[in-house]
Amino acid sequence: MGNDAKNKDGQSRTRNILPGTQFHRIRRTVQSICFVIFVLLPLFDVMRVDLPRQRFYFFGAELYINEFAIIFLTMMFVWILVAAGAMIYGRFWCGYLCPQMIFSEAADGLEKRINRMVNRKFSNLGPGARRALSVALFSAVLLPGSIFVTFVFVSYFVPPLDLFHRLLTIDMRTAAGITGASVTLVTVLDFAFLRTRFCTAICPYGYLQNMLADKHTLLVHFQEDSSGKCILCQKCVRACPMGIDIRRSSHQLECTHCAECIDACSEVLGKMGRGSMIHYAWGDVEQNFSGKNAWYRRMGLRDGKRVAILVLLLIYATGLSIAINLRQAVMVRVMPDRITLYTRGDDGLIHNRFRILASNRGKTDTKVTFSLAGLPAGRILGMDDGVALKPGETLQREFDIAADATQISPGINHMTIVAHVVPTQKDDVFAENFIAPMEGAPATAPAGKQQ
Repeated sequence: MGNDAKNKDGQSRTRNILPGTQFHRIRRTVQSICFVIFVLLPLFDVMRVDLPRQRFYFFGAELYINEFAIIFLTMMFVWILVAAGAMIYGRFWCGYLCPQMIFSEAADGLEKRINRMVNRKFSNLGPGARRALSVALFSAVLLPGSIFVTFVFVSYFVPPLDLFHRLLTIDMRTAAGITGASVTLVTVLDFAFLRTRFCTAICPYGYLQNMLADKHTLLVHFQEDSSGKCILCQKCVRACPMGIDIRRSSHQLECTHCAECIDACSEVLGKMGRGSMIHYAWGDVEQNFSGKNAWYRRMGLRDGKRVAILVLLLIYATGLSIAINLRQAVMVRVMPDRITLYTRGDDGLIHNRFRILASNRGKTDTKVTFSLAGLPAGRILGMDDGVALKPGETLQREFDIAADATQISPGINHMTIVAHVVPTQKDDVFAENFIAPMEGAPATAPAGKQQ
């Protein structure tokens, strides 16, 4: 018993001290963090497009669809970030961060574990029966998993709570319900049959990353060294999720630079006292990855182009932050209704009709009141109590401005409408025109008092 324990301890220590890289463990950790972020982003409105309410949420800011300038700036920032990542770090997104890759590898791993479990526990069954049982068990897990992934994905475009109610009622009548069912079907087919084939047959980002790469882009590189040649163990090929041979080229479209082949090679050659023949490198020259370089070169800033795109990213991030912080929580617009230039009411005053559009983009209740300046004896009718707005509420209302024709000039009179926002204590000023009858012109009389 004592010898067995010693042997086990010795084997355990041997396994712990065996040389080899740990990119697989790092990648799984990064992918787990990405999965948590993928689930939490729409639930807490960190980044989400709310199509029914025409809102765009970006790190706590609720942007309306009419704030196109900020949304455009955000999209440009994301695009430059994607381009910079592909230029400097190559296929890092595909190998470490891409949801398609994460879920495809999860489906592959689940299917293999189910097959091993069935073959071990049901070895008395025939091959066909074991295969059928494996497919049934895999499908039993795949369907609820696909529904969950679909729910999270559609939550980026539909409020999660509303989507949850639709899911409970099996909504197949509204656009959101039909979209959810369609995406679920596509997800099931993807995880069941397509998986990583999507990366090489459909996804355009792989092609884009290859176009943005240059001689200093991070990649997985195979290079025989003076310590010996490749021993042709083929473990790097078996370890590759995409099923390619990295020894043929570092620039194969299917290669996502996930480093599984690096772990495989370093583990096998490490037992022989040799270093791995596969490693990360900046470009095709292995020596570029040497730790002797300056820190900024080890981070990937190896030429002026990369420094320039980093500066551009900082400028965009600064501009985006300023634009979001300076945006008004309450948006008010005042527009004249010129279908009828003016009318004379039962009170004998000249009336001009206006329309307001008010949106509360903040998180607290607010109230907007209006006052008039520059129009002698003019007054606003129908807006005595102002406009009360709850968070996220948008409303449109019409009102009249009335004035005595004897106290104003005929034709166009310049005036100012002031919208006072409470509790921000901020005033919005709108320069408008009040139109009165010209001298000698007949009174306009589609009359009736307009409020």
